[in-house]
Amino acid sequence: VRQSLVETSVLNRLCRLGTDYIRFAEFVEQYTGHVQQQDHHPSQQNQGGLHGIYLRAFCTGLDSVLQPYRQALLDLEQEFLADPHLSISHVNYSLDQVCHVIKEIHGCQILEAVHKHSCGGLPPVRSALEKILAVCHGVMYKQLSAWMLHGLLLDQHEEFFIKQGPSSGNVPSQPEEDDDDLGIGGLTGKQLRELQDLRLIEEENMLAPSLKQFSLRVEMLPSYIPVRVAEKILFVGESVQMFENQNVNLTRKGSILKNQEDTFAAELHRLKQQPLFSLVDFESVVDWIRSTVAEHLWKLMVEESDLLGQLKVIQLLVCFYAPQTREGPSRELSPREAPTSGWAALGLSYKVQWPLHILFTPAVLEKYNVVFKYLLSVRRVQAELQHCWALQMQRKHLKSNRTDAIKWRLRDHMAFLVDNLQYYLQVDVLESQFSQLLQQINATRDFESIRLAHDHFLSNLLAQSFILLKPVFHCLNEILDLCHSFCSLVSQNLGPLDERGAAQLSILVKGFSRQSSLLFKILSSVRNHQINSDLAQLLLRLDYNKYYTQAGGTLGSFGV
Repeated sequence: VRQSLVETSVLNRLCRLGTDYIRFAEFVEQYTGHVQQQDHHPSQQNQGGLHGIYLRAFCTGLDSVLQPYRQALLDLEQEFLADPHLSISHVNYSLDQVCHVIKEIHGCQILEAVHKHSCGGLPPVRSALEKILAVCHGVMYKQLSAWMLHGLLLDQHEEFFIKQGPSSGNVPSQPEEDDDDLGIGGLTGKQLRELQDLRLIEEENMLAPSLKQFSLRVEMLPSYIPVRVAEKILFVGESVQMFENQNVNLTRKGSILKNQEDTFAAELHRLKQQPLFSLVDFESVVDWIRSTVAEHLWKLMVEESDLLGQLKVIQLLVCFYAPQTREGPSRELSPREAPTSGWAALGLSYKVQWPLHILFTPAVLEKYNVVFKYLLSVRRVQAELQHCWALQMQRKHLKSNRTDAIKWRLRDHMAFLVDNLQYYLQVDVLESQFSQLLQQINATRDFESIRLAHDHFLSNLLAQSFILLKPVFHCLNEILDLCHSFCSLVSQNLGPLDERGAAQLSILVKGFSRQSSLLFKILSSVRNHQINSDLAQLLLRLDYNKYYTQAGGTLGSFGV
């Protein structure tokens, strides 16, 4: 009885083995036996759920793995014909193979699943799966060749790790809370933490590149291909497609790949012929192609399209010209903010020429526009305060009263703060960052290095101008609004102020005193905690002669 139980167990195992083979054979026949029919009936593929060229390649590799099993059956048949008394154990030994059930996966996910199971310790299993993986890699290399050499995305079934359209990962916007406003009594712990997180607040959102025409499909990227390599592949294909599709009259020699398409195609074919995937060889070839493309783009941008000249034009537009030079309406206005005045409608409009559009994207130009509007508001207030000084000089021979003295002293304090703020933005931010950008562009021949340097430049402009730091930005805007209100009051009342004008002046004095005190507390708190060099530099400009400190951190603190 015991012997029969053992034989029954072996027979059951052999039956399961035969059943698994039938399932594999039917699977292979189903997805490789009617290729032409599937091509003409895509709707049937969608109904079936499983389709794609990676699946067909997998079936081809699976069929080749089943060939030794079929050959073993033929050998057993010959052995049984020669010796009908062979035991069941001999059959079991001859057909000792391992079959794994493969879960439902799609596209390049098949590469990941096969690679994962090929890392096992059983040599027969590893060898079989490596053979399947090599066949599947053949499809990937064909897609890579089409994408990297010709800019063609051959992906009918959405199986490749590059897709057309933006990435699905969206960064949620930072909510604005009313309780973020600073009080008069000093800094709270929450506000100080907000200052300490300057480099993180909204910077990723503000500098996120505009929606690309192509992006990574991360869920299809095999784990043994790093994201950094996939990003290089994406960059090469996008650049090749942009270059080939754009009909421009540029004096260029050869293609973006410098007529090395055949060489690169041969290298990719060599990788395809390798029985095992080598990340070192793979990344080396990708880097070779990427560096060729990046160098050509650098030459196209810097030498032929005069990138440095275009950057200088933008820098001059962003710099502080007198407001009288900007009275023409702008064609660029963010739909999020409705202009309340002619000044609010002013913005930066710049027509980008090919191929500079891949550097100056709409999102990047919007950031320049944000910086431009902020700097223009500072320059406008500075010019208004200078105009008030001219009015003061015209009336200096006339008799003045105590209210006039308070008025002109307030103007001096406002001009002191605004002039030093303008000097900080002009010298410590714009000129400093722009010179660093030019040095980095001249020090490389790689387009991606230029793009990274430009993104870093724009990031520093937004951060060091405190556009990303809500407490400081809000405080500075309040001060600018008070200065503008003061200039309007002076311009509308050329003579001595009446009772109503004196009351308005009193409100302006108290408001400016309050906001200047708040600004000094913010800057001093940051300096004491040694956490932000930009705020410390602004404090140095404002308090270079210690007048701010000697005044108790308050400007305009005098009664009416």
